[in-house]
Amino acid sequence: MRIVFMGTPDIARKSLQRLYEDGHEIVGVYTKQDTAKNRGMKMVWSEVKEYAMKVGLPVYQPTRWKADSTYEELKALKPELIVVVAYGRILPQRVLDIAPKGAINLHASLLPQLRGSAPVQWSVLRGFKTTGVTVMYLDAEMDTGDMISRVETPIGPDETSGELMERIGDLGAELLSQTVKQMEAGPVTATPQDHSQASYAPMLTKEMAPIDWSLSPAEIHNHIRGMIPWPVATTELDGKRFKIYKIAPVEGAVTDRAPGTPVAITKQGLQVACGKGQVVTILELQAEGGKRMRAADYLRGHPMKIE
Repeated sequence: MRIVFMGTPDIARKSLQRLYEDGHEIVGVYTKQDTAKNRGMKMVWSEVKEYAMKVGLPVYQPTRWKADSTYEELKALKPELIVVVAYGRILPQRVLDIAPKGAINLHASLLPQLRGSAPVQWSVLRGFKTTGVTVMYLDAEMDTGDMISRVETPIGPDETSGELMERIGDLGAELLSQTVKQMEAGPVTATPQDHSQASYAPMLTKEMAPIDWSLSPAEIHNHIRGMIPWPVATTELDGKRFKIYKIAPVEGAVTDRAPGTPVAITKQGLQVACGKGQVVTILELQAEGGKRMRAADYLRGHPMKIE
């Protein structure tokens, strides 16, 4: 099938690679503009662009989708189907109408749950036990189109957003592959979403990183793993700022210390007070300017006074 693919990060690269290896004719790959990163501000390609260039697929990086020239350029490719995976751009309706088989999107949640730009992260942040991927038709609104196919997967109790994203990328590529084959063979059935059940997953920000120690151990645990790999949960201890990567509840422990106050140093790490008099142990951390390490190892070299 003649496909135009639109996507940007690695989860999209996995889907593009699968469709290409399935033998579809990828007539164009659209991705976001190159970005300047790191101290040298070197221009960096998206993961989708890197793969497309590697296998010789034509790449397009328009800045304005409302421009007639951008629309005509896409139309000239004569795609039978437009496939969108984490592209990061809103497409006008006339663009969605170009391909005779429509425009479909792979979304990393079980719609209508977690519409928006960060569904994987919010499934972890909210402590979901399961999530999944959905292939749907695109329409003019955000993640509201009719659903063609979906598949569910459990979320591990200690799984981070980054680890889940890796699995979701593979799961989504497989589901997308099967769905496109079905669409190639003939008409497919699509199910409208129940909009009354919708929830949302907005983009994460650095301002969300600080840990609220007044929460329960389970809520803090979900916050920490949901913030990995970015922006990573943070806290201040002994007047210093730390990134926190892993904690564990201290079963049966109670304290009258204020939430966020260090309670004790143990062989496992640093015990800290949290909500309702409970206690957790920080197991892995990263001091500002340092490297990620076991909290116990850090504390051996950097003693911390417990009042």
